[in-house]
Amino acid sequence: MTTVYDVPPGKLVKIVGEKLKKNKAIYLPKWGINVKGRANKELPPQDKDWWWVRCASVLRQIYLHGPVGVARLRTRYGGRVSRGVKREHVKEASGKIIREVLSQLERAGYVAKTKKGRKISPDGQKFLDNTAHELKIMDESRKEE
Repeated sequence: MTTVYDVPPGKLVKIVGEKLKKNKAIYLPKWGINVKGRANKELPPQDKDWWWVRCASVLRQIYLHGPVGVARLRTRYGGRVSRGVKREHVKEASGKIIREVLSQLERAGYVAKTKKGRKISPDGQKFLDNTAHELKIMDESRKEE
């Protein structure tokens, strides 16, 4: 059986994001239109589907490293901030975005809460593994052509 470990992460996140967009439990909040995704960026994301890609990426991170809390995910999605002439510092990502993503993934049934943080639910694991399997089959069929 193919798992998340067997496929390229960028392609997997893109396809999972497209599938999550069809799920009604996962939606872009009103405030998400003009929000900055990271501390090291100056402008909001240019991609219209950035919310679903972030949800897919968080779901994959929980699959790989779970149980995971908001603090660890903030560190994962943070980055170096330019401070002009002074040295750069590492800043954490926005906690609001990650908390909202996690709550939507919980409502969709892909993530479950534990005492140590969020972990992937059986439905979430099945969803990611099936998507990884589809991606591997698509890549193999392209190689044959």
